[in-house]
Amino acid sequence: MSDDKTKTGQDRKLISLKEDYEVRDWCKSLGCTPEQLRAAVKAVGHSADAVRKHLAKA
Repeated sequence: MSDDKTKTGQDRKLISLKEDYEVRDWCKSLGCTPEQLRAAVKAVGHSADAVRKHLAKA
């Protein structure tokens, strides 16, 4: 999620792990733990679609 509030289109496409609130919000959205989210981003990159697919396989 972007820290620039004027660029909300990218918020749904890329996962950022830099801010605690972003990790919390993505975990809630994806139904995973912070550890699972970080592992998925490490495995497939910051694309929200790729992370969703990766978590669905787990």
